[in-house]
Amino acid sequence: MMKRREGPGGHAAVVRVRVLRAVGYATVVVVALGGTYLATRHAPAAAATPTHVHAASVGSDVPKSVRLSPVEQRRIGVTFATAELGPLAKEVRTVGQVTFDETRLRTISPKVDGWVDRLIVNATGQAVRAGQPLLTIYSPMLVSAQEELLLAQRLDADLAGASGEARQNAADLVASARRKLAYWDIPTSEIAEIERSGQVRKTLTLRATASGYVLEKNVLAGQKIMAGDALYKVADLSAVWVEGEVFEQDIADVRIGEMVHADFAALPGEHRMGRISYIYPTLDPTTRTARVRVVLPNGDMRLKPGMYATIRIASTARNSVLTVPRSAVLSTGERSIVFVRQKDGTLMPHEVAIGSSNDERIEILRGISPGAQVVASATFLVDAESNLGTALGGMGDMPGMDLTTPPKALPMTPAPKE
Repeated sequence: MMKRREGPGGHAAVVRVRVLRAVGYATVVVVALGGTYLATRHAPAAAATPTHVHAASVGSDVPKSVRLSPVEQRRIGVTFATAELGPLAKEVRTVGQVTFDETRLRTISPKVDGWVDRLIVNATGQAVRAGQPLLTIYSPMLVSAQEELLLAQRLDADLAGASGEARQNAADLVASARRKLAYWDIPTSEIAEIERSGQVRKTLTLRATASGYVLEKNVLAGQKIMAGDALYKVADLSAVWVEGEVFEQDIADVRIGEMVHADFAALPGEHRMGRISYIYPTLDPTTRTARVRVVLPNGDMRLKPGMYATIRIASTARNSVLTVPRSAVLSTGERSIVFVRQKDGTLMPHEVAIGSSNDERIEILRGISPGAQVVASATFLVDAESNLGTALGGMGDMPGMDLTTPPKALPMTPAPKE
């Protein structure tokens, strides 16, 4: 058989047929892929729904009611108490520190320039009393003042038989010379001795102007001193301050003049009483506390600055306050919860607002009514039981977490014998 020879026109027709066939195959593939996408594009959203619901359930921290049998309650130690109206005496307790009474601090300074000849009180911590010699000083100013006093005294003696005005002027000069030495803290006894002896002394004695203990000593023997130099700092410790920090929510229960009980770790078994003398007008923005000052007598000198003290401030009791035991309130950080026993025995959580408290009871501002039976012990375990039920309820919708009882398995059919 002879093959038909195709001309140029026939070859072009064959090429067009092949191109159309390839386009047709591609169109079929695209249509098939598009149909598959349209049929399956909603499936992931539907599958994701249970997972989202589960996350919302588990993330919730709101407890649910709990039903416990009497045996279960005894096993975990659940007891009940009544929310009742009554007086609430609050006691504010804090830690304080003994410090100096600032009104009893004194600085001893000379009023003349000079040089220290001999140091009598020469140690920090030494006890001094008012009028006690501290040091001897050589001062050209004091020498000149002594000479003026002796000259005025001799002039007064020479004019003893003169007219009244001249005699009065001489007496005024003597009084002025004495007054100058007295203003420079030279004791009257030394001035009288200078007048009696008629001799100018090289050194004079400076004496303590206050009683107490030397906190600071800034002078040495032989040292040149200037008028106004702080040579000694003396503290009278017959009364001391105890300063403590009171939290912001307790400030309203603290008042000036209230009695304070103070106990000290360094003095076991001893109990001191004092009064609040001052409440500082500022609040520490970091600790949210205000400082209070308590004055304590210290006649026996056993309270030493730097000691720690536990201070207890008993505020005035308030009547007709709704309270529950402190152990009945569970604080989660964001809310306060109590579990109330219902008539059917169910323990229902109630969010409450709390107020003042003492060591035993806490005030309930709102959330429950008087007479409500609340869980007073093992509250944390009851809350854990409630949260466990909440969590398991949320997991029930998760794939693979079906909590229903599985159906009974069918008996296996034996394989047929060959």
